[in-house]
Amino acid sequence: MSKQIINTSNAPAPVGPYNQAIIANGFLFISGQIAINPETNQLEIESLEKETHLVFSNLKSILYEAGYAFSDVVKATVFLSDMSLFGQVNEIYAQYFSENPPARECVAVKTLPKNVNVEISVIAYKA
Repeated sequence: MSKQIINTSNAPAPVGPYNQAIIANGFLFISGQIAINPETNQLEIESLEKETHLVFSNLKSILYEAGYAFSDVVKATVFLSDMSLFGQVNEIYAQYFSENPPARECVAVKTLPKNVNVEISVIAYKA
C-alpha cells in the first residue's frame, strides 16, 4: 500500500504531528477541520453559520488539492460542542451534500480544539 500526504496552504496548517490529509488506495482521509482562516491563521467563530461555512471551505480546499470533490465523500464525522447546534449545522451541511450524501455520525463532545463549536472530518473515495 502506498500513501500520499496532502497539504495545502489554502487550509489551516496542522498544529501537531499530523497532516491535513492522506490518500491511501483511492481513499482520502481528511483530518478534522475547524474554523481557522488559512490566510490569517485566526479563528472565525463570530457566528455558528460563518464558523460552519469556514469549516466546509477548509475541507473543500483539501479535497480540491487532492483532486477530489464533495461528491466523492463517503463518510463524514461531525463534532459539536453542544447538540443544540445540530439543526443549524445540519442545514448548512445539507448545502454541501445536497445529492447522495455520505454516511455520517454527529456527536456532541465536552470540548473541541480552541473551544470551537464545530469540527468535521471526512473520508472520500475515487477508484
